Amino acid sequence: MIVYHAYLKYVAFAVATVTFPIIGLVILKIIQKFTTGRCKSLVCLNGKTAIVTGGGSGIGFETALQLASRGCRVIIADREDATKSKYKIIDLTNNTNIETKHLDLTSFQSIRRFAKEINETEDRLDILINNAGAGSVGNKHTDDGLHITMQVNHFGPFLLTHLLADLLKKSAPSRIIFVSSATAFFWNNLTVKNLNYPNNHPTTFFRSSFIYGNSKLCNIIAANGFAERLSKFGVTSNSLHPGLVNTEIHLKSARIIGIETFGKLFANTILYLYGKTPKEGAQTTITLAVSNHLNNVTGKHFWDCRTFIQPPKAWNKKFCNEIWEKSEELTKLKPEEKLSL
Repeated sequence: MIVYHAYLKYVAFAVATVTFPIIGLVILKIIQKFTTGRCKSLVCLNGKTAIVTGGGSGIGFETALQLASRGCRVIIADREDATKSKYKIIDLTNNTNIETKHLDLTSFQSIRRFAKEINETEDRLDILINNAGAGSVGNKHTDDGLHITMQVNHFGPFLLTHLLADLLKKSAPSRIIFVSSATAFFWNNLTVKNLNYPNNHPTTFFRSSFIYGNSKLCNIIAANGFAERLSKFGVTSNSLHPGLVNTEIHLKSARIIGIETFGKLFANTILYLYGKTPKEGAQTTITLAVSNHLNNVTGKHFWDCRTFIQPPKAWNKKFCNEIWEKSEELTKLKPEEKLSL
């Protein structure tokens, strides 16, 4: 004779095993939504000018859109044609003071050409947002002899900010913002020697990930370095982690390094369920760009619109100065372009 109630505990165990993780994931989603930072500032930006690199798509587009909605003159600097993005912003905000300019961070020549045009045609620059970035792209080097991930994410913005420093000083109080990543904390092996990953050196998925993490740590180091050097001129400089954002950068990186199937699975599950939207991902950038509470805040790092601790390597002044000096060398800064402490 089968005693069915004897099996009830096993049924209960099976139900609990399946249900508890689901409940846990639901709770995690709720926590994620309620703790996502939101820009609460209502500051108007009439008369202000901002540059948003990579402003044609993703977080950059949402940043440009929000700044334009506050009356700001926005210059979208992008490698791709951002004309459609420009007219979409105009259509949504009725702000016609939106410009698009070509900027290819893989080329120092393009960066210098862009900066020269800005310096010659713009009367002011109140906000410089170094948003454009690249994920893992294998071991490719640019014509400038630098690893492409490091040049797009670090060397390019580093050079650009130097070249626009005088205009930022002239427009003070002004702000510099570097979009970094949480990988700067736990996925880096940055040294002065591997700042520019060697050409023709074998890479793996993990090495490519470390290069990306290194570039994002450099964003924080650079932001802190500009803060030190420009604070006396009324220019602030801060960095941020936007969060895990559901954008195309993850799929592009997965495709390039040969794990497209995993990339799609990641995008369709983790990113879809727990990633921020580009609008949510832009909130910390926007806060740093507009909040009156941050008028005199510089050399800080932010997560979800709040100050956050910095990676341990960013605390080491000697190490950071060595990275800065090596970056000056690799970007071929002229003596008159360098910034003194």
